[in-house]
Amino acid sequence: MTCKGGKTVGTPTLCCQPWETHQVSAKATTRIAYQGEPGSNSHTICQEAYPQWEAVACASFEDVFAAVQSDDCTLAMIPIDNSIAGRVADIHHFLPDSGLHIIAEHFMRVRFHLMAVPGATISDIKTVHSHVHALGQCRKLIREHQLTPVISGDTAGAAREIAAFGDPTQGAISPPLAAEIYGLDVLVEDVEDEAHNTTRFVVLSKDYVQAPANNGPVVTSFVFNVRNLPAALYKALGGFATNGVNMTKLESYMVGGMFAATQFLAEVDGHPDDQPVKNALEELSFFTTEVKILGVYPADPFRVAAANS
Repeated sequence: MTCKGGKTVGTPTLCCQPWETHQVSAKATTRIAYQGEPGSNSHTICQEAYPQWEAVACASFEDVFAAVQSDDCTLAMIPIDNSIAGRVADIHHFLPDSGLHIIAEHFMRVRFHLMAVPGATISDIKTVHSHVHALGQCRKLIREHQLTPVISGDTAGAAREIAAFGDPTQGAISPPLAAEIYGLDVLVEDVEDEAHNTTRFVVLSKDYVQAPANNGPVVTSFVFNVRNLPAALYKALGGFATNGVNMTKLESYMVGGMFAATQFLAEVDGHPDDQPVKNALEELSFFTTEVKILGVYPADPFRVAAANS
């Protein structure tokens, strides 16, 4: 496992839920793992949501899960969806059998700045480095300044590379935190094409921490496998409609590399102890071979605001 301590930089703007803080603060290790290099979006949301915790950078998602499974870290911050790029690959394969549980969610607006070594100007920049998704989300800037894109493995890693090169003709499209960590000048702020570009992160814990019922909006995440019967999925989901339960996510995944085996990831508004959700889950069990709750956690205020807009 390749992990290293993250650097605390920037002003926190969020805080973890009171119930969540109470449950995890008794742990001796107050470390939260994330995938990517220091200065990445995942690092940023760790600092904002858990400002008193040590953020630990890991090279891969497997390393992030292993860090919590081995008790090297208490929590993990994992990106699961992006409003532009869609779902994050591989997470759906790791999570169901990881032994970890979702205890919170956080939404973060994705911000990218064009940055370079001190003294460089926008007219100096000829090539720009970043992750392939970030380059695709900043096409307007690249076209406007006729920059040559260079793919890096990580947005923050691109900033680190530019700082090491020391070449004023090379820039990086990276999160704001990366400029602070690697001592770069920001040439243009917020270069992303879409201002509403948002990533949803989930917080994972080895301990099963369930949000209390009747204490504000709650999300329940679960996976299930349907029986191999005609209309099994239709019948399995019918209970949510008849009980008035709002399903906010339904995604299918191939299991074990086989086209015949399909697993579904679903999320609903409500708590399993709420009678409508309880009834719907009971009906779901009649038409499935397995139902596994991944987490019951408070809905992020961003989700609530978006639903009411």
